[in-house]
Amino acid sequence: MDVSGIDFTSAPGRRKPITCLHCRLEDNVLRAGDLEEWTDFEAFEQALRRPGPWIAGLDFPFGQARRFIETIGWPQNWHGYVGHARSLGRRGFREALETYRRARAAGNKEHRRETDRLAGSISPQKLYGVPVALMFFEGAPRLASSGVTIPHLQEGDPERIVVEAYPGVLARQITRQPYKNDSKARQTTDQHSARREILAALCNGHAQEHYGLDVEAPEALCDDPGGDHLDALLCAVQAGWAWIHRERGFGTPLSPDRLEGWIADPSLHPERQE
Repeated sequence: MDVSGIDFTSAPGRRKPITCLHCRLEDNVLRAGDLEEWTDFEAFEQALRRPGPWIAGLDFPFGQARRFIETIGWPQNWHGYVGHARSLGRRGFREALETYRRARAAGNKEHRRETDRLAGSISPQKLYGVPVALMFFEGAPRLASSGVTIPHLQEGDPERIVVEAYPGVLARQITRQPYKNDSKARQTTDQHSARREILAALCNGHAQEHYGLDVEAPEALCDDPGGDHLDALLCAVQAGWAWIHRERGFGTPLSPDRLEGWIADPSLHPERQE
């Protein structure tokens, strides 16, 4: 099976492209292949429409928290509110989120999905720092229009499957040390060492123990100080795990929230949090 991991950005360009690592999954062995970088959204859209069979793990929130959608009064289904967000335009979407924040008390301004709570990821309403809200705004409508299958969110082409990935939840299983930074001034040798530690663990049993697959990948993936190349591999591992569990909802809980979406990772199953 062709498996891709995609490290996404809300503003692709030469300095920070969308990064895709192509892999091959055979006999539960995930082998890293070629890297591909897209400096605009058109190339990303074209990639989503490539004929399958393939599965890809994408690193951005596919949905918003149910509490946010219900409170703000947007359409009560995924396609509906994704389309509504897109219709606002980037500026209008940002203004809607900022207006919502201003009207609410401290500690109640941004909401997390259930999967975010379990993964330790930030709210998909976040506009500053890591602007995952803008990643949602740019990414989710393109998934909706591409006709891909997204387990529990969109029934599309069964040979083009996309799952939400989050490399941070995998990386933290191995090390809590910072392993990347987009700012050149803040990139360190310690971060490079942490990237090597993550890759070594994946290739030496961690992926088999926790994800049910072996990983073969070159150490050169650690040379990118922004961490995009390594993150793309982590996304591919999560996508590969989802494919192995395709007969069980691609690894989602039995009753996932069809408004919010779900991150593909075995550590996020509620029964494993008890």
